[in-house]
Amino acid sequence: MSRAFQVVNGIVLTVVVVLTLYPFVNVIARSFSDEHSIQAGQVNLWPRGFNTTTYQRVLGDPVFWTNYGNTVLYTVVATAISMVLTTCFAYVLSKKHLKGRTALVAVAVFTMFFNGGLIPNYVLVSSLGLRNSIWAIVLPNAISVFNLLVMKAFFESMPVELEEAGAVDGLSTYGNLLRIVLPLSKAVVATMTLFYAVSFWNSWFSAFLYLDDADMFPVTIYLRNLIAGATGGTDITAPSEMTLQVAANIQAVTIVLTALPIVMVYPFIQRYFVSGVTLGAVKG
Repeated sequence: MSRAFQVVNGIVLTVVVVLTLYPFVNVIARSFSDEHSIQAGQVNLWPRGFNTTTYQRVLGDPVFWTNYGNTVLYTVVATAISMVLTTCFAYVLSKKHLKGRTALVAVAVFTMFFNGGLIPNYVLVSSLGLRNSIWAIVLPNAISVFNLLVMKAFFESMPVELEEAGAVDGLSTYGNLLRIVLPLSKAVVATMTLFYAVSFWNSWFSAFLYLDDADMFPVTIYLRNLIAGATGGTDITAPSEMTLQVAANIQAVTIVLTALPIVMVYPFIQRYFVSGVTLGAVKG
């Protein structure tokens, strides 16, 4: 019975893996295929009519690398600020003796379901003088309530005796956090860092809304404009061969270029991922 279960389980998991990987492999194949094969629907798991025209056009544009550097900068700064704020806030909320703790949690949860709206947020960012600056990207979404609650639950699950022992040894509140709590929280910290980094890396609407200077755009805006230009057809009466090729696989190329850095980083964080989410989601 056990042997049969292992065989069935292996088959089911193999099918799930294949179904999960197929779209990614297909996108990569489309990004290297020529226009005619893509239009004819002949591309599955292997490129047809191997072509790198779109990659050459995108990677050969200096603006692309400028915007790519902006994305790296925004992601690093925003993730660092978000982790500091989220960690401090979650650590405070994990203390059951804190006066007003229930009200603080209620305020945080309230923002998960209600917000001021697009126009009030735009007015607020503009009135604070944050438009056309990195802070317009970094600050409005600095704390994710979901991540906050996961970290709060993780900190609550830690033995109180550890911090009591630290206090006996003369550690302050911040000393306990930095020297006891965080070293024991590598799993949840790594997981939340990944969540924030992916969110900021893929974000484009904030930049689209608050940035006017093209030299400050993240790479997601650059690729969005490239897709709009390629698929919109600036000269539909006499499109060039390069224009047709770019329009055919620009979406696949943009997916590959934006996902590649995260895919390269993920294996180094993956070992913390499951334990970080489960330990922070279940108290015990």
